[in-house]
Amino acid sequence: MTYVEKRAVLGQQQRLPCIAPLLTTVEETPHIISARVQGNIPEWLNGYLLRVGPGKFEFGKDKYNHWFDGMALLHQFRIEKGTVTYRSKFLQSDTYKANNAQNRIMISEFGTLALPDPCKNIFERFMSKFKMPAVTDNTNVNYVQYKGDYYMSTETNFMNKVDIETLEKTEKVDWGKFIAVNGATAHPHYDPDGTAYNMGNSYGPQGSSYNVIRVPPEKVDPGETIHGAQVICSIASAEKMKPSYYHSFGMTRNYIIFIEQPLKMNLWKIVTSKIRGRALSDGISWEPQYNTRFHVVDKHTGQRLPGMYYSKPFVCFHQINAFEDQGCIVIDLCCQDDGRSLDVYQLQNLRKAGEALDQVYKSVARSFPRRFVLPLDVSVNTVEGETLSPLSYSSASAVKQADGKIWCVHENLHREDLEEEGGIEFPQINYGQFSGKKYHFFYGCGFRHLVGDSLIKVDVVNKTLTVWREDGFYPSEPVFVPVPGTNEEDGGVVLSVVITANQNESNFLLVLDARTFEELGRAEVPVQMPYGFHGTFVPM
Repeated sequence: MTYVEKRAVLGQQQRLPCIAPLLTTVEETPHIISARVQGNIPEWLNGYLLRVGPGKFEFGKDKYNHWFDGMALLHQFRIEKGTVTYRSKFLQSDTYKANNAQNRIMISEFGTLALPDPCKNIFERFMSKFKMPAVTDNTNVNYVQYKGDYYMSTETNFMNKVDIETLEKTEKVDWGKFIAVNGATAHPHYDPDGTAYNMGNSYGPQGSSYNVIRVPPEKVDPGETIHGAQVICSIASAEKMKPSYYHSFGMTRNYIIFIEQPLKMNLWKIVTSKIRGRALSDGISWEPQYNTRFHVVDKHTGQRLPGMYYSKPFVCFHQINAFEDQGCIVIDLCCQDDGRSLDVYQLQNLRKAGEALDQVYKSVARSFPRRFVLPLDVSVNTVEGETLSPLSYSSASAVKQADGKIWCVHENLHREDLEEEGGIEFPQINYGQFSGKKYHFFYGCGFRHLVGDSLIKVDVVNKTLTVWREDGFYPSEPVFVPVPGTNEEDGGVVLSVVITANQNESNFLLVLDARTFEELGRAEVPVQMPYGFHGTFVPM
């Protein structure tokens, strides 16, 4: 029986439960409250688990259309000597404050167009369509770190620096004031010394380019933010007015790997979205007539390698890990074969129930872990038609074609049991010790629903799974925290915030033994929380 057939049978047996309560506006909890601990939280685990995601979906009569549009709600779990406290605050972005002051949506988001002021006359409302729209600073995707400071980030040119203890915004930072980019991803990479790397687009008369950004690890002056940021390499988009959308990228010890995928941003549609009365998301389209391309950049010299690596069309939102071995780059990604899933996450879809919700779920492409191998030493003398990968442990192939391109075919890092879990997303590894290195394990969320409904540990060597699940509960992205002093890859714990739509149950912070994936303890918090995106752990 195929995976689709299994889902059809499951749908006949039991409808997906409604998750609308997980995607509705909640109140912030600005004052610290104590969590009720069950089990045992390790005494060595001391620090802050910080998370962010959308938490407010309307202002006055105006409602957001897309899950990605909600106002950023910051969550803080403070863990110390076996005890846990919780607080949350809405990020006081300029967007949030403007919306709040007028009690309506003033600034457009990814899937929602801000409408003209109804108090203006017809002429004023018409002319307002021709003004350049304000760019949102609703940074609701991830906590990122530059030079020891933490910033709330999304995919626009703005970040908001925050105090992780108070959750207060301290400064708004514009990438465009430091380097010529129109934004950066919310998933930078870090060298062991703290040097940060990111990717950002730039648009101009000569076309679009993807830029590799480097931010130095230390401050020269205490008042610095991302001062010293540099664009070390620019990669021209294959199509000038239709660059690829991307959410993350790969990095090894020596290389940046950028994936140009056929999820296209039509710049003309995006620039004219306000005039046409359409949201920015209307300008993004899945165009599988194009193949996916891998670009490799030497992060020390900024030089792009000449190899032209292609594969069949796929979309990747999150990379897992990448490393170098025997003259090759090995890059592991969570991949989908259909890039139309962004539109599925309209709130009207996510808040459906019964058969209508099942139909939405069936329309979403599943994400599965795949390994690609990119051979670095490719020359005019390389034999055509032969696989160039020397790696005995991977079935991924790379073959030189007559036109000089390297055609890459992936290896699946899973078996059929992961299909039964609905695929996997939000991948995390033991980043501090194994980022850019050969590794054994990663952790993620299984998706037998439109949001994560299980936690999964994947053994990429043996392709085996270990699963944690509790019916009616929805865990967030897992965060790995190592035991101090250990060299074992899975020596530590996995943290996840688990929420429920059942008002008679409490949401909780879950602590799993990363090695066995057994529960060590949980800290229950009697506060409503929406399903969020990403976060980080900051040790004390």
